Amino acid sequence: MLPLEGITVVALEQAVAAPFATRQLADLGARVIKVERVDGGDFARAYDANVRGGLGTHFAWLNRSKESVALDLKQDEGRAILAELVAGADVFLQNLAPGAAARLGFGAEELRARDPRLIVVDMSGYGTRGPYRDKRAYDMLVQAEAGLISVTGTPETPVKAGSPLADIAAGMYAFSGTLAALVRRGTTGEGAAIEVTMFDAVAEWMSQAMYTTLYTGSVPPRTRLSHPVISPYDAYPTADGVDVVIGVQNDRGWAALANGVLDRPDLVTDPEYATNQARVRNREKVDAIVSGVTSAMGREELLRRLDEAGVANASLNDTRGLIAHPQLAERDRWREVGSPVGTIRAIRPPVTFADAEARMDPVPALGEHTEAVLRELGRDGAAIGRLSESGTVRLHAAAPPAT
Repeated sequence: MLPLEGITVVALEQAVAAPFATRQLADLGARVIKVERVDGGDFARAYDANVRGGLGTHFAWLNRSKESVALDLKQDEGRAILAELVAGADVFLQNLAPGAAARLGFGAEELRARDPRLIVVDMSGYGTRGPYRDKRAYDMLVQAEAGLISVTGTPETPVKAGSPLADIAAGMYAFSGTLAALVRRGTTGEGAAIEVTMFDAVAEWMSQAMYTTLYTGSVPPRTRLSHPVISPYDAYPTADGVDVVIGVQNDRGWAALANGVLDRPDLVTDPEYATNQARVRNREKVDAIVSGVTSAMGREELLRRLDEAGVANASLNDTRGLIAHPQLAERDRWREVGSPVGTIRAIRPPVTFADAEARMDPVPALGEHTEAVLRELGRDGAAIGRLSESGTVRLHAAAPPAT
């Protein structure tokens, strides 16, 4: 049994942050009913068409194991159907613009007044108060506003993180917050109203850099791949032309590198290099010494020597390297899931239970489950047909309503 079997989540969601949270709930066994617009659904479906030429990569990643119900919430009957779904749910999660859910009749206060056991999770860019309340909040914009871009890149050029980290951070906190609320409800019987913002999530992730400024007055410099307060910690060249990342966390690690790889035991006691703070001050000299040795070795030889010396290291992979990574293959991390464009490969969720396989059901087509869910709510074929004709709901084209 997966830990969230029997839990129902209704998600009024789109894009990345909220779908990432609810997909993880689905991974753990929750039933996730994804409510989408009738006119195209979650816009992440069409960010690109890179999955088999027809499905967006973001959507394929974030929406497996969910049921898609397409409703027009501008219509009274559409809102009535959503209200019925929420009435039978344990969790209602939404990431509409601030205040939009409340205007539709689905604000946390109103919903929890009707059902005190309900857990309501409101996600947004900046929250429901403050001068940035209504500011648009896409991933890159929040990375910029929260300072993440300022510490990423080269000394000359700031860059955003390559993955949507603001969305992922918010999704992780919504996921963990929902789990905490479910645990508390199991003890007290009370639900919760939870607010998670992308800005707050990234601000939390920026805390180490922020503390540097708070207590030194200086802004952490951008240091390419290197670590701002640790040295050596960077990518170093090899004779094969492929860089290897070396990370020395402490002075013991430096001694292991100096003795076991650099063949320079003198560096262990030399005051210019003996301590991490000294090495940071002399970063250019340290990098020159390390690079001078690594550039004369082939990649495999360097990795072997680093491993034998107990020095932390990694290959500087791209996405092809990740897909072919032996660790994923050896640990059986790949699965196949269905989708509207056919079977696709997907990585198993990081949370791995020893006694239960994570749920990895198909990625839904838009409105694929509308009819089935409406029948659960008591609508017959005639009623479903009428709702479809009025545009209140959208049915999956391959499954027209029965008469």
